[in-house]
Amino acid sequence: MPSLTKVEAVDRASKVTVDAYQVALDLTGGDDAFRSVATIRFRSDRPGESTFLDVQPATLLSAELNGRVVDTTLLTDGRLPLTDLGADNELTVVADMHYSKNNEGLHRYVDPADGSVYVYGFPYVDQAPRIFACFDQPDLKAPFTFDVTVPANWQVLATGEAVTTGAGRWRIGPTEPQATYLTTMAAGPYTSFHSRHGDIRLGLHCRASLADALKGDVEELFEVTRQCLDECARLFGVPYPSHKFDQMFVPEFSVLSLDHPGLVLLREQYVFSSAATDSERETRAVVLAHGISLMWMAGLVTSAWWDDLWLGQAFADYLAHRITSDVTRFTGPPTTFAARRKGQAYLADQRPSTHPVSLEAGDMASALLDLDRISYFKGHSALRQLATAIGDDALRTGLRTFMERHAHSTASYADFLAALDSVLDASTGLDIGTWSDVWLRSANLNTLQADFVTRDGRIESAAVEQSAPESHPVLRPHTLDLGLYDEDGARTLKRAHLSGPRTELPELVGLPEPALVLLNDGDLTYAKIRFDDRSLAALPRLLPGLTPINRAMVWCQLLLSVQDGSYPAAAHLALVAEMLADEPELSILTEVLEQARFEVADRFLSPADRPASMGKVAAALRERLARTQPGDQTALTLLRALIDFSHDADELAGWLRSEAEGRGSSLPAGLVLDSDLRWRIRLRLTVLGALSAEEVKRAHAEDPGPDADDAAMKCRSALPDSGAKEAAWKAVFSSDRLSNYGLLALASGFWQPEQTELTAVYVDRFFAEAPRLAHHGDLVLDLLIKALYPRHSATPETLAAARELLARQDLPRALRRPVADLTDDLARATTVRNGRAAGANRQEFGGA
Repeated sequence: MPSLTKVEAVDRASKVTVDAYQVALDLTGGDDAFRSVATIRFRSDRPGESTFLDVQPATLLSAELNGRVVDTTLLTDGRLPLTDLGADNELTVVADMHYSKNNEGLHRYVDPADGSVYVYGFPYVDQAPRIFACFDQPDLKAPFTFDVTVPANWQVLATGEAVTTGAGRWRIGPTEPQATYLTTMAAGPYTSFHSRHGDIRLGLHCRASLADALKGDVEELFEVTRQCLDECARLFGVPYPSHKFDQMFVPEFSVLSLDHPGLVLLREQYVFSSAATDSERETRAVVLAHGISLMWMAGLVTSAWWDDLWLGQAFADYLAHRITSDVTRFTGPPTTFAARRKGQAYLADQRPSTHPVSLEAGDMASALLDLDRISYFKGHSALRQLATAIGDDALRTGLRTFMERHAHSTASYADFLAALDSVLDASTGLDIGTWSDVWLRSANLNTLQADFVTRDGRIESAAVEQSAPESHPVLRPHTLDLGLYDEDGARTLKRAHLSGPRTELPELVGLPEPALVLLNDGDLTYAKIRFDDRSLAALPRLLPGLTPINRAMVWCQLLLSVQDGSYPAAAHLALVAEMLADEPELSILTEVLEQARFEVADRFLSPADRPASMGKVAAALRERLARTQPGDQTALTLLRALIDFSHDADELAGWLRSEAEGRGSSLPAGLVLDSDLRWRIRLRLTVLGALSAEEVKRAHAEDPGPDADDAAMKCRSALPDSGAKEAAWKAVFSSDRLSNYGLLALASGFWQPEQTELTAVYVDRFFAEAPRLAHHGDLVLDLLIKALYPRHSATPETLAAARELLARQDLPRALRRPVADLTDDLARATTVRNGRAAGANRQEFGGA
């Protein structure tokens, strides 16, 4: 299927101005397909010319342009030619469309709990033509009206107001002008909860079998929604641009959220059917805030072309963390971002696929591939650095100017820069064009290191050195704070403006020699930090006394150092064990423990050292849990980590057995064994060989729940049995009946560090057979490759097999990219396990 190019889009936009879409959907037919009738009214300033329509049907039944039949046999690769355009045109297309099982078009789901059917539209970013015929590009916005026929017990929701017009008949719209990729609807026997916020009607929706779980959180969700709507209106200077705002939790969703105007779709994992930590609730609040901010940064002002989608997403991520921490009860998002998401951007920014935050995509597919952690998290970080450099007021005024100029229309990144430049004055000392070139139009990252000379307990000279890799030799200006900490943890804070390879800091001369120099105190800039030996030695002692965001930033930098081979994996895990004695911040515990287990222990630590190091962390977790009081928010996070780190099958099985025998919970800290914890324990027991296939099957029958199907599937894939491995492998590569969630459950359970010998034969098979997975859509394919890549097999032989695959000339781009990036990660781990510094051998990671 060809990807729409920018040249083609510009040409089509010069010929077509869309006035309105009228779409009729009949969802009362069979299980495989639905009827879609699209009538499009559009004008052309170039009558007599030709263009094409986007439609990807199961069967194209008819098409009629201005009363004459369009030859449907000319449909090729989703494009239907239209010739002899008039000045005013009406086009009607009738088609049967396939329902989707993998988030491509109209997704259909049958709830195993009660047999109910639910559908929702997934038009992002080029899937709208699988729902209705259209001119699928973001600058051709138009009002939409839908007429939807559904079973009588269903309700319909959409980006516009939906009203019933008869039994099983619904009318939606007309909406405000919308881009096709932002236009969706959902239908089914959803359970709904409603409230109001001034003139705005608020709705929360989920499938009926999850209603009880959602009901307990409705007030929290509405409160967060109101707070974020108000704060966005204040920041953007424009009221929320609709009279309704619906948020719907949908099944088998491949992304965190899709943020259509007035109807945000969210993953069902944010409906907590088991106990949830405040860290998880905070993450959910951030996701809600992200979607709400996009009501302005995508719905009200839409990118003119796909390569500017990053701007709305970067701002949404930056504002989501800031707004949530400023106006809701969740104050930790900046700390969580520093501990986890920023590190994901650092890693992505060093891979072969690194790219500038600001995209230059010649076609839609390229833009989608590059809309990643760099776009979201480095973009977020760059905007935080911009706010530090010019001030919050200037950034907010620039945003408001951008909204005033382009509301209800489309705009580009150049339009945003022009709005921002118009409000900056000379006192900032910042040329926004130059700043944009080095921060947003150049790839990779800088490394910062302090160079202090001391004598007789005083600083004699001080400077910060900045470097960049040879492949991307761009040095950036950094506005940051330096924290100088003495032996007792007392801090002296100094603001610095860095530029070039070395910035002298004469204002520090004469100050007492610090025990710890903390570059980027407060996490204001985006850069790798290298600690000097004295600071590194002081960290175990001084780390507990740092502010939460600085502790998070330090842990992020230490993980980067493990990945580079400049900080030993065993030392990292030893420091994690020490941290567990008294770390109070839930988000830091959550992120650091997850990274310690699945990154450091599983990938970078020598396999021979793994049992002992994991045992030390497990012992520290038991000790902390033993003195954790019931009701302590950290208890659940600590227990989940203990399940992951433990090799004690008797301990794990005992927790399950105690409940099964009616003796109540034997968990520490007064915790209750719910469905989520039971399946976590079963997975770990399965990996350790202490739970059989028959026991997994029985548990699945006796312990149903929203996630039980996928949890049981993951356990079956994790069984240390050659037959189970082969069955899981064949299902992933051969089954056409599995949903995207089923595929990912099997893939994520397959590789286990404890089963290296058992799965060794599948390492070469992955690289030989991976091209068979390329038929999956790009979103699912990316997730599937990341789950199924043999990332624990960090050996030269695995690298050779990976590079042999990458040498093939016939690999689709959507497959080549994740394989190349994961091979780069594997090369790092292999180098580190061999006792070398990854940075010294960067050519190994440069690409394939």
